[in-house]
Amino acid sequence: MLVAPLIGLIVGRLAGGRVDRLGAIRFRWAGLAVAGLLAQVALFSTPLGDALGSLAPAVYVVTTALVLAVVLRNLDLPAVGRPGLALVALGSLSNLAAIVSNGGYMPADPGALDAAGTTIGGGYTNSIVVASPALRPLTDIFAIPAWIPLASVFSVGDVLIGVGIAAAIVAGMRRGG
Repeated sequence: MLVAPLIGLIVGRLAGGRVDRLGAIRFRWAGLAVAGLLAQVALFSTPLGDALGSLAPAVYVVTTALVLAVVLRNLDLPAVGRPGLALVALGSLSNLAAIVSNGGYMPADPGALDAAGTTIGGGYTNSIVVASPALRPLTDIFAIPAWIPLASVFSVGDVLIGVGIAAAIVAGMRRGG
C-alpha cells in the first residue's frame, strides 16, 4: 500500500492529470480517518499497544472500522470516482472481516512470513500466526520477497486498497474538486 499513492501520481500525470487538483478535493469526515490511522500508528509503533494489553485488539478493530466508515461516507465523491473508493471500501471490509473473525488480529501465513524474511516481533502487533485462521483467503497470505525493499506480507484486501487508492488519485488528478 505504501507504493499505491506513488503509482497513482505517476499514472495520473501520464494520463494528463494535475497534482494541484488533489488539493481541491474535500473528503467528508477526513479528520476521523486521520485520527484512526494515527491511532493505529501509535498502537503498533509505540508502547501504547502493550499498555492497552487485552484492549489493544478492540482498539485495532474500532480504528479500522472508523477508517472504513469514512471511506463509505465518501463513496459518492465525484472528484475521486466511485470505482477507486469502492475498491478501497471492499479491501477495508475484507481486512476488517479477517481481523474480527480472528479475535482482533490479522493472521499471517508462516510461508509468507518466511518469503518476506520477517517474523512477528515482540510487543503488541496486529499480526499473529495461527494453525487454522478463520477466513484464511482474506488474511496475509501473500509476500513481497525479502530481496525487495520494504518486504512484507499482505492480504487480498491490501491489494484492493492499494489499487483503489491509486485509482482514486488518478481520478482526482484528472477531475479535481
